[in-house]
Amino acid sequence: MATTSNGLIAIRDSSKMYVIEDKGGAIALMLAALFFLGTWPAVLTLLERRGRLPQHTYLDYSITNLLAAVFIALTFGQIGESKPNMPNFFTQLTQDNWPSILFAMAGGIVLSLGNLATQYAWAFVGLSVTEVITCSITVVIGTTLNYFLDDRINKAEILFPGVGCFLIAVCLGSAVHSSNAADNNKKLNSTNKDIEDGVSGVSNSYINTERAKAGTAEFLIELENRRSIKVFGSKTILGLGIVFFAGICFSLFSPAVNLATNDQWHLLEQGVPHLVVYTAFFYFSISCFVVGIGLNIWFLYKPVLGLPRSSFKAYLNDWNGRHWALLAGLLCGFGNGFQFMGGQAAGYAAADAVQALPLVSTFWGIILFGEYRKSSKKTYSLLVSMLSMFIIAVGVLMASSGHRRH
Repeated sequence: MATTSNGLIAIRDSSKMYVIEDKGGAIALMLAALFFLGTWPAVLTLLERRGRLPQHTYLDYSITNLLAAVFIALTFGQIGESKPNMPNFFTQLTQDNWPSILFAMAGGIVLSLGNLATQYAWAFVGLSVTEVITCSITVVIGTTLNYFLDDRINKAEILFPGVGCFLIAVCLGSAVHSSNAADNNKKLNSTNKDIEDGVSGVSNSYINTERAKAGTAEFLIELENRRSIKVFGSKTILGLGIVFFAGICFSLFSPAVNLATNDQWHLLEQGVPHLVVYTAFFYFSISCFVVGIGLNIWFLYKPVLGLPRSSFKAYLNDWNGRHWALLAGLLCGFGNGFQFMGGQAAGYAAADAVQALPLVSTFWGIILFGEYRKSSKKTYSLLVSMLSMFIIAVGVLMASSGHRRH
């Protein structure tokens, strides 16, 4: 085992693949995952607000998301000599480990469905509140499942108060959304224009030749005209339904990968080694890729939620913002990979601390999209309270991390 001078990261490299074993190293990976997984939604939201079809964006995203998994498998998973109890990536591809492979692929399927749903939810509900609700469901269901799957290696007296802190932050986040929505309605009503039937009749009156300032009614109307998913006049229940569906999907993918790498149900034949996290992540990403590509090609020709019809040829010719979509796929791919690598060392329940990613997403929402600009003092107070509670939640969940016995 090699340990850095500050004692934070220990990497076992005895002529085989790199495996993070130290708690400090695991937490470092989880912090990196927190940043990556909180940033890529902001990138996709930016593209949707600029008018790029979400089907086109998700197809690009899926490509680099898979490439990130392949890179991780061929580097961390393949370096060095294969060992009987910890084979490298290529060796494990030939072994009889189908039960674990199916769990990993099931995790990829539910994650892909969740990600597909959220790219529409961001438009209807907003970036911050979508991430808050989906992450709260993930914490309540997914973290609890991982705690028991991990044979309770995480400290319950710390873990579950952390879950409670997260739920408090969720309530505050919902209050932020409600207060901000009321602020926006007041701004729009002040224009004395009826926007219930759309914005086509008011856009010319209220959009100046110069770009409207964030937080104004003119900005909200300009955004509606420009974005690809039209949200004015939509029913609240539609957006929330999409969000809750995504949250349930997200809550299941981490436990599925946990089962794939640790075989808690003893489905593998005796003598067959567990899937190493790199191989599991590879299979996970393969199924995520297939579902994402398949459904979005279908959505090109059979669009949902009022989006225009497109084609595969139109997608190939759409280079507007493609580099951002490809970047988002890399961020998500490496973020998920780092989460699983950290979870393998410290416990997947502690790794679910990355579900505090709304802390990052809200930051980008404020900086990039001007969310909460010109809002009321009530909204600002709730926003500060929410972000403070998220910081506490991240710290408490990470403090609960135990050390997996190998």
